[in-house]
Amino acid sequence: MAVPHILIVEDEEKIATLLKDYLEKSGYRASILDRGDSVMPFLKQHAPDLILLDIMLPGMDGMDVCREIRKFSGVPIIMVTARVEEIDRIIGLEIGADDYICKPFSPREVIARVKAVLRRLNPVRNEKTITAGGIELNEETRQVTAGGYDLNLTPNEFRLLKVMMAHPNRVFSRNELVNQVQGYDYEGYDRTIDSHIKNLRKKLACVLPDSEVIGSIYGEGYKFNAD
Repeated sequence: MAVPHILIVEDEEKIATLLKDYLEKSGYRASILDRGDSVMPFLKQHAPDLILLDIMLPGMDGMDVCREIRKFSGVPIIMVTARVEEIDRIIGLEIGADDYICKPFSPREVIARVKAVLRRLNPVRNEKTITAGGIELNEETRQVTAGGYDLNLTPNEFRLLKVMMAHPNRVFSRNELVNQVQGYDYEGYDRTIDSHIKNLRKKLACVLPDSEVIGSIYGEGYKFNAD
């Protein structure tokens, strides 16, 4: 089994080196970049399994880097920030981040978050295809097809759709979806679900314009309409 490759994008040398040491001691392979504008050239040559992305970077800030990555890749991204005012925008997932960590942090916390994200992406399972509401979702290949088109979903969007498709017409509260999608309970994460749903609906509407695939139940949550 290949050793997961973690890309650290951090311009503070001490922090980057500390993270690299902890990741390697935990069995990962790690690379370091100290500029935001170095990320795209790196990704053309390499395929990391996860990116730890600082927000404050020279060349290109982490928010813009994340947006650029999401135009072509679903690689999981954990944002690292010392700017409290950025948290709401990260939580809102306007940029497609999977998680975030605030400085100062414990390296052990970072390792725990990395493990949690990778575990969510690579659970032990048999190949399984879910078909509902004109959509086909393959858990093994992580492909989603609707209206004859392949959808380019972020990891969180994929997990959210999978959970709801597995239980069509069931109403999920925001807290239930947070626990299912993020893998742990965290105060404030329920606000991310609305952004996930909004982005997912946009993508589904492009290929299934005449269907309301995901319905809103006022005061309760969301459901996948299989009919």
